[in-house]
Amino acid sequence: FAMGSADVVPGVSGGTIAFILGIYEELIGSIRMVGQPVFWRALLRGEWRAAMRLVNALFLVVLGAGIVGAIFLLAPGIEWMLINQPVLIWSFFFGLVLASIVIVSTRIRRWSASRFIALFLGTAVAYWVVGLVPVQTPDTWWFLMLSGAIAICAMILPGISGSFIMVLLGKYHFFINAINERDFASLAFAAVGAAIGLVTFAQVLSWLFRRYHDITVATLAGFMIGSLREIWPWKETLESVVDPVGEIVPLVDRNILPALMVNGAFNAEIPLS
Repeated sequence: FAMGSADVVPGVSGGTIAFILGIYEELIGSIRMVGQPVFWRALLRGEWRAAMRLVNALFLVVLGAGIVGAIFLLAPGIEWMLINQPVLIWSFFFGLVLASIVIVSTRIRRWSASRFIALFLGTAVAYWVVGLVPVQTPDTWWFLMLSGAIAICAMILPGISGSFIMVLLGKYHFFINAINERDFASLAFAAVGAAIGLVTFAQVLSWLFRRYHDITVATLAGFMIGSLREIWPWKETLESVVDPVGEIVPLVDRNILPALMVNGAFNAEIPLS
């Protein structure tokens, strides 16, 4: 449920929540097994119980139900908060991610030069990605599938938000409206793409955890650090556009310091970037 709540918010990653809760590697390992031949052999032979044990089905079903439930239940409320109380909700998630970076860093067994380099590169990549400008994209079925595949890969990476990738692809408000209006056809195309992307990407992540655990964790911690640029609560909108559904969406913004008290009055906000 917590992962689904995070995934609704552009800039906050469900993978970050999984890391905080200590279920990240179990999640990746379980998803990886869905793409393994041994699982499909058991399934085709009718060995249902063995197949379900291989993928830790109970864990995935409970987790998936919580994520889907949170998305459908909280999407309207979080959308309202983002419009009416943006500083409060961004402050909450900024503090959550900032504290979790420390927790994630403790899972690195031994720090070395290679770990610090991985941390720096992860930070730089995430900082660059969250600074990209959204683009206009088609609403065709194949692009909805592609958006789902790309976003799900970002979702399971701590620090890079699947929702934010949807913003970059010009599909965030499209899917929020699809959820609220129960446009199941569009959601189904995205779900198919997400399923393919998730199983494929989990193979890569699982291999990295087995072979290069500390470097992988350091890189993911870097992603979380770099993502702080996007979820900083105080922003100034420099340029906006009207999306296909007629809503004004910020296109370019910059981080600013909150107003500071000077002689009992607030002075102008100070730009950070």
